[in-house]
Amino acid sequence: MTDWIGDVFTSDVGWDHLESLVDIGDRMAGSDGERAGLELTRDALAEAGARDARIEEFEIQGWERGDSEIRRGDEAVASGMNACIALPRSPSGEATGEFVDLGYGVPEDFEEDLTGKVVMVSSDTPDSVDRFVHRREKYYHAVEAGAAAFVFANHAEGTLPPTGSVGTADAPIGEIPAVGVSKETGARLARRREGEELTVAVDCETPDATSGNAIADTGPDTDEYLVVSCHVDAHDLAEGAMDNGAGTASLVEVANALAAREAELDTRVRFVGFGAEEVGLVGSSKFAASVDPDRVKAVVNVDSNVFGRTLRLDHHGFDALAAAGERVSDRFDHPISLGGELVPHSDHWPFVERGIPGYMVSGETAGRGRGWGHTGADTLDKLESRNLREQAILLTELVVDLAGDDASTARRPTDEIANALEREGKATGMKITGDWPF
Repeated sequence: MTDWIGDVFTSDVGWDHLESLVDIGDRMAGSDGERAGLELTRDALAEAGARDARIEEFEIQGWERGDSEIRRGDEAVASGMNACIALPRSPSGEATGEFVDLGYGVPEDFEEDLTGKVVMVSSDTPDSVDRFVHRREKYYHAVEAGAAAFVFANHAEGTLPPTGSVGTADAPIGEIPAVGVSKETGARLARRREGEELTVAVDCETPDATSGNAIADTGPDTDEYLVVSCHVDAHDLAEGAMDNGAGTASLVEVANALAAREAELDTRVRFVGFGAEEVGLVGSSKFAASVDPDRVKAVVNVDSNVFGRTLRLDHHGFDALAAAGERVSDRFDHPISLGGELVPHSDHWPFVERGIPGYMVSGETAGRGRGWGHTGADTLDKLESRNLREQAILLTELVVDLAGDDASTARRPTDEIANALEREGKATGMKITGDWPF
């Protein structure tokens, strides 16, 4: 029976939810906007027919943006929202030191003496490096090298300073002031300010705050269940349309589609819209720590899709997940991109690091990095409803496939996960950022 495919392809449920999310505005972790997004998602899951829709709250270290700038003496050389912004979980304060442009900021760039210096690195990673070097790894390399402040320069054009958290789960507030600057501002600083004394100033507040996870179930009431997830929060600079309004809209669209296919589900499906992902995977970490791993059949986590038309499934070396992706692609004669390397940067990771099979679901895009993600340009006009509907069809079929009694999903030993991270060159950075779980 394929009537459900036509229903999804003509549905406005997911896109309407996406519009509602971006119209909230600020969905920063712990904010009123994040709470509004969680409530909208809980209610949308209930309206789709999922049962026991609720929000499970938890406390977090909040972070509220104030002004920030880079100065030479009393002269501002980078200020204003189009030039310089604080990175979430930067401490409030000022630091002055000799300005040094480290280029890409790969690990070997931090081997020189950086004590007391203001260091700038790019948001990009060169093709000559066989892994993506994450912002937080660059930040903690700078901290370890004794830098006084950290400047994160976007590699995408358009006067778009990038955001992104610099804290860790154990130390939510970072150790040195950190700001993001646009590509144009970074280029100007590198050309004109190398070797000068510059001051990085950050003003922010760190109140106690409350976040939460929006949760609902569908399918039979089995002990074992699939987790289909996304994160609802977004950085406070823009609408958060791609990251991760798109993933949340996909969650709602899949829930709506499964209402017509509930009889086909052999395993319970638990939908979870996580809170506080952008500040350290807080919601998913709390959720994953509370579950019996033997009861979680698999995790389908959707983060930053729709912008790219082709659905990408990073399956982290779980053979059963790779095979399920191939089956769905073959069944629909539709391209799906599969990746086997470990991706330790979204809400699937607190499960995968425990050996639980999990996908990172995204949209395939050209090049490395997020493009407009984590900037003020992550807006609804960049996305297409066609992509959302196509991807929701594929994801619905994937969930039904994985929920079948004949679909087995073997776990991987945690030492195998650790060895794979070492082999892929990701262990060093995770140990520096405090994310190494083994």
